Amino acid sequence: VQFVESGGGLVQAGGSLRLSCAASGLSLDDYAIGWFRQAPGKEREGVSCITVGDWRMYYADSVKGRFTISANISKNTAYLQMNSLKPEDTAVYYCAAGSWDGTYLHTVSGCPFGSWGQGTQVTVSS
Repeated sequence: VQFVESGGGLVQAGGSLRLSCAASGLSLDDYAIGWFRQAPGKEREGVSCITVGDWRMYYADSVKGRFTISANISKNTAYLQMNSLKPEDTAVYYCAAGSWDGTYLHTVSGCPFGSWGQGTQVTVSS
C-alpha cells in the first residue's frame, strides 16, 4: 500500500485547507481510509476515516462540524476538507488505511490505520 499525500501548509486561524491522499495497492471498497495527526510532544490522534463500502464517516470529537472526509472511488483517493482551523489543529497529518471487515467502527478509534504515508504538515497560526 502506498500513499501520495498533498494539501498541507500554513493558514491563519479560521481558514481552510484540503488534504488529498491518493492510495495505490488497495481497493477502497475493502479498506477504511483516513487521517491521524501527531503534534510535537503529543500522542497520535485519530482524526477521521471513511469506509466506502458502506459510506460511513467517523470523526474525532475535536474536529466534528469542522472537518469533512470524502472519497473518490474512481481515483482511489480520499480527501479531508478542514474548515474553521484552530491553532490546536497544528500537527503532521498522516494519511492511513487498513483492511476493513465490513463492520461498523463506532468511533474514529476503531479506524484500522495499519499503513500510512509520509505525512504532511498543517500549521495554523493565531
